[in-house]
Amino acid sequence: MKVIVLVSGGMDSVTALHEAVANHEVEAALSFDYGSKHNSRELPFAAHHCKELGVEHRLVALNFINELFTSDLLQSGGVIPEGHYEAENMKQTVVPFRNGIMLAVAAGYAESIGAEGIVIAAHAGDHAIYPDCRETFMEPISEAIRAGTYAGIEVLRPFIAMRKEDIAAVGAKRGVDFAMTWSCYKGEHLHCGKCGTCIERKEAFALAGLGDPTVYQRES
Repeated sequence: MKVIVLVSGGMDSVTALHEAVANHEVEAALSFDYGSKHNSRELPFAAHHCKELGVEHRLVALNFINELFTSDLLQSGGVIPEGHYEAENMKQTVVPFRNGIMLAVAAGYAESIGAEGIVIAAHAGDHAIYPDCRETFMEPISEAIRAGTYAGIEVLRPFIAMRKEDIAAVGAKRGVDFAMTWSCYKGEHLHCGKCGTCIERKEAFALAGLGDPTVYQRES
């Protein structure tokens, strides 16, 4: 199938890109600069993996999200919370309807370049906090995209039933260089080691039985 892949530069989407290259004909990868605190750290990794795999990389600016939406993940928001990634305070990092907006852009782009599918790396570990990562959201929006495009664009969500450690294992088998991925929401020079996404990253490598190549500001 001819597909495009949504690639942020994080572990999950980079693994999805490698999987898509192995299983589909990847027409392009889309990344979004929407004003998050960590966009500047993760987007270069998205570009890196696309170049390594010979995939065209397109960057879409969504400046209105940072200007109009409320989320501590955004540059316009408050301080990134620390603690476990399934804790209640992590809801502060939800960017309202982010996946819906990105999938809508991707649907129009996919149909414009003759692709038949969109690959998104939403996974089960995100379900507790992020409503637009759940299958109860993904299934109806996928149907809407199918119905709203002449090509009947499909939304492929290969990791929707997986947790992050499962994705880490898949990536390891594909030879993904996880040192060249970014998770930390704070977007500083190094991963902070304390925010929810850093903790999730650490747990994923540990539960998958893989060495963690990440350098953290704080190791525990």
